[in-house]
Amino acid sequence: MKITRLSLWHVPLTSHAAYYMAEGKTCDTVETVVLALDTDSGLTGWGEVCPIPHYLPAYARGVAPALADLAPVLLGADPVGPEALMARADAYLPGHVYAKSALDIALWDLCGQVAGLPLYALLGGRRQADMPLYHSITCVAPEEMARIAREAQAEGITQFQVKLGASGDWQTDVERLTRVRETVGPGPLVYGDWNCGATSLAATRVGRAVAHLDIMLEQPCATLADCARVRAATGLPMKLDELVHDTASLLEAHRLGIMDALALKLSKFGGLSPLRRARDLCLHLGPQMCIECTWGSDIVTAAALHLGAATDPARLLNVCDLSGYVAPRLAPEAPTRRNGRIAPPEGPGLGIIPDRAALGAPDLTLE
Repeated sequence: MKITRLSLWHVPLTSHAAYYMAEGKTCDTVETVVLALDTDSGLTGWGEVCPIPHYLPAYARGVAPALADLAPVLLGADPVGPEALMARADAYLPGHVYAKSALDIALWDLCGQVAGLPLYALLGGRRQADMPLYHSITCVAPEEMARIAREAQAEGITQFQVKLGASGDWQTDVERLTRVRETVGPGPLVYGDWNCGATSLAATRVGRAVAHLDIMLEQPCATLADCARVRAATGLPMKLDELVHDTASLLEAHRLGIMDALALKLSKFGGLSPLRRARDLCLHLGPQMCIECTWGSDIVTAAALHLGAATDPARLLNVCDLSGYVAPRLAPEAPTRRNGRIAPPEGPGLGIIPDRAALGAPDLTLE
């Protein structure tokens, strides 16, 4: 089997409600990049990557040039055995891991289809029927965030990510965390996420003010050293996200003792191949894991769910139904949340088929 055509689309994804984070980061309408790899066997592998503006060193419009540059490596190549072809791609074009994330997902999709197996079977075997979801609460007025938490809890959600820092004052962040914790009651997991947007002083003041409430902090500061200061000063457990993106950063965070939990995201690491290796390292290092991606629709959601389903349930903190936050959906039959949980697709490969007709004419075709 050989890759005969690469097609790429830019698709605007609109959040059901404007999504606010610290330092002016906003998800309202964000462009996702959809990739299709057609083969001479008639099979098609699908990939997706959706960088959030101002979030990580990734740019949606940078994906097409990177993949066009890789065309001599990809076209005519055998896609079965994703890591072998990705190694050739890395040697030909170092870096640009976010662009390669969509490519790696598409290769795994093809590999699973050839094997006639869902990806979770190839990523370690299914360890659980379905997985817990968290619900991410946009950083708005505290009473509105409490309302969002109440509605999500009524749908079965037991883990709540409370976005912080959008208003620029630490006192309102204290109120946000307090109101959400009071609303959901004792037991559910509540954690406050600054997305690197707090100083160590501000995050410490917030953490000390809510330390009696059973709260976890997520990625308060822009450096691991500052995050370590916050954890030491507050005594609160910490989840990392933006600052853990490869083996070196995982090992450094572990050395500093600040990795109680972490977000493993496809686009940060470069797809399923490196994310599976990161997952396996974390099984050794000890943190609980959220397996997801930065943003996106059904394709990245399905890829993350397969890896999550193949992970030890005791070590999987949660997953995210990214496609549930945005419109349009790319694959009509893709999984949706049910009673606070979600299951991976059952078909071979990713187990979903995006609606190619709805995507329209591709923005890039290489063959």
